[in-house]
Amino acid sequence: MALIAPSGAGKSTLLHIAGLLEQPDAGEVYIDSVATSNLADLERTRIRRDDIGFVYQFHHLLPEFSAVENVMLPQMIRGLKKSEARTRASELLSYLGLKDRLEHRPAELSGGEQQRVAIARAVANAPRILLADEPTGNLDQRTSQRVFATMSQLVRASGLAAIIATHNLDIASQMDRRVTIREGGVVELE
Repeated sequence: MALIAPSGAGKSTLLHIAGLLEQPDAGEVYIDSVATSNLADLERTRIRRDDIGFVYQFHHLLPEFSAVENVMLPQMIRGLKKSEARTRASELLSYLGLKDRLEHRPAELSGGEQQRVAIARAVANAPRILLADEPTGNLDQRTSQRVFATMSQLVRASGLAAIIATHNLDIASQMDRRVTIREGGVVELE
């Protein structure tokens, strides 16, 4: 689903609320039919770690680690053995067209490659929900289309539910649904 709205309308805030990073002023966020506002911080953290993947406009990769290590980290935090995390990270990065860039640090990667590493990191723990905030906003049009196509292919292949905030109407037109924020509510677009 594409979330299209002008700057300042609340797209990022909505994604933060959906991702359990912020509490809503009113209403409730349900994940698996469970109301999340009264959950303990530890349970909310577990849900974010296990069930939700985040991709931001800026990739936020750790510069001292290679591409494969950046994708391994969330898996190891979840408890996967290092060897298993490396195998899964390598498979994800290869699927995203980065097989020959596994050991490169972020500074050695192009903007599009960095963003694909960020996507791999976001889905490394096999979440059920992917929240992406302007994931192609810092990329040129051609790279933006390539990164979106890769992310879309991954979302469809894995059955992820995805909400992608974007200003790019070409990208939004390729998604199954389009919504906007109007007068504090989420409204379906045609």
